[in-house]
Amino acid sequence: MQQIQTIMSDMKKLIVEKISHPYLQRFIQTPIIDEDKLLLIVSMLDQHGLTKLEMENFVVTTMLIQIALDTHEHVTNISNINEEDTGLTSRQLTVLAGDYFSGLYYKILADTNNLAMIRVLSEGIKDINENKIFVYQKDTNEIDLLMNRIMTIESALIQKLAEYFHEKEWKEISSHFLLVKRLILEKNLFLHGSSLLFDSLMKLVFPNINQQDELSKEQKNDLLILCDRYIQFSIQFLESTYPSLNITIKNRLTSIINQQHSIAKTFVEEG
Repeated sequence: MQQIQTIMSDMKKLIVEKISHPYLQRFIQTPIIDEDKLLLIVSMLDQHGLTKLEMENFVVTTMLIQIALDTHEHVTNISNINEEDTGLTSRQLTVLAGDYFSGLYYKILADTNNLAMIRVLSEGIKDINENKIFVYQKDTNEIDLLMNRIMTIESALIQKLAEYFHEKEWKEISSHFLLVKRLILEKNLFLHGSSLLFDSLMKLVFPNINQQDELSKEQKNDLLILCDRYIQFSIQFLESTYPSLNITIKNRLTSIINQQHSIAKTFVEEG
């Protein structure tokens, strides 16, 4: 456990150094490092006896791609700003920042001459972007397919990394772990406003209703129960299939599950 946490801390420091850019920091939010994805990557690679430099290259490059994708995603979420020029600058610089982080990733892999790694991670980027299009356009006609798209969006990079290292187990672990995390996030968004995932679920389950505001309490509860079924399936899969997960991942999964219970309790109390 101590080794995993030490490696994570070292990797996070390196990532922060890479993404720190004084000019961008003046105008845009500091990029968020997804520590759960970092934990999954480090836990998987820790088993392979990599050198410190190899570990840095694989971890930092994969996380830089994730940060680049998350940064570009943030462009669509920037709030309307009264000062039109400031808003435009913020959006433009956010796009630029995403491109900058992507460039850092390609530079590191180019320096190591790892063409195979470039290829598999590029496939991951492609899978993520393609599935985002379907989800954003609500162009999915089956609930299972929608959940698979969300799973791919969340875990494709780690899945591709797992394929590169022939780690079928970690491909499954990361997919279900990150799906649970995303679904709990979407539940919280749904209960306190709007959720892209629940908008898609609503379209599939209640095709004659156009807006979330038109849902009755019972219909909202039906959607939450449906989402909970997928959450519970993935939790049970992880607990039964991989009981020997390292303690850091187990503790984090427990924390996420507790968050799920807290959201459910809040819904009952507010209902």
